[in-house]
Amino acid sequence: MKIIDFAGQCQPDPYIIEHDGWYYIYASGYDGVSCYKSRNLFSGWEYTGKALKVEGQKEYWAPAVIEDNGTFYMYYSSVELTCDDAHQERLKVAVCDKPEGPFKFVKDLEAPFSIDAHVVKNQEGLYIFYSVNDYDAEKAGTYIVCDKMKDFFTVCGEPKAMVRPTIKEEIFECDRFKKGQDWYTIEGAFYFKEGDYHYLIYSANSFMKPEYHLGYAVSDEKTDELDRLHFKKISETEFKPLLTGDDVEISTGHNSLIKVGGQYYIVYHGRDKDKWVSIEANGDDRTARIKKLNADGGVLTVENI
Repeated sequence: MKIIDFAGQCQPDPYIIEHDGWYYIYASGYDGVSCYKSRNLFSGWEYTGKALKVEGQKEYWAPAVIEDNGTFYMYYSSVELTCDDAHQERLKVAVCDKPEGPFKFVKDLEAPFSIDAHVVKNQEGLYIFYSVNDYDAEKAGTYIVCDKMKDFFTVCGEPKAMVRPTIKEEIFECDRFKKGQDWYTIEGAFYFKEGDYHYLIYSANSFMKPEYHLGYAVSDEKTDELDRLHFKKISETEFKPLLTGDDVEISTGHNSLIKVGGQYYIVYHGRDKDKWVSIEANGDDRTARIKKLNADGGVLTVENI
């Protein structure tokens, strides 16, 4: 179900939060982070403008926002205007006292390449999930790590691998690296805990390809020290996507999650299949969409609304 549909606008990597009866969605953008808000989860969304725009920067990827004691922290990546190498993207943090911004840049958080943060606060402290590159792995590419944080501006600097690529449907590009080596991608981590299970949802492959999908990994370990978890992928040896393209929508991925009235809802980007021609003809037309998500005993399922 498409929830935002403004002519000429797109919402890649939509990240949703709720604050004071309003829902907010933040989206990636070339010239800044876009923000939308609504009282209704499924309709009535309005564009509030750029929540973040930093002079001399471009390609703002995968914003994620967390509120603590009245301060909103935004984690995102970007590069300098003069940079033509996407692998120079690096995580940064910005702050604001209201959800719609404008957020102000505070500091770089990680070295390049680092993208797609999800910061989680629990009784054990602060943790950050994000994606980095491994050029030396058997399946070279992008994978998900987790590090503990000293505070909202400082990582401990001891990231642990959480989810790595294992199947061919996670190949971002064939023959991309060294001599004939394929490049795999697992990114867009979103963590949550329900009952006795820890879940980590991720995006794999490339949003330009039909195999692009959401997958997930699970742990039932009795600890909330998130950097010590050992996740098991549902798609460890075979392709078992949580969500992938169908006859209605394609490029479905990079999600966030919100729980309303006891029901989880997964917010993700996608394209209308019947309108898709090519990236040259369509441009970036990924829009924010929503489905129900159910978590039951270590198993996740999605269903239409």
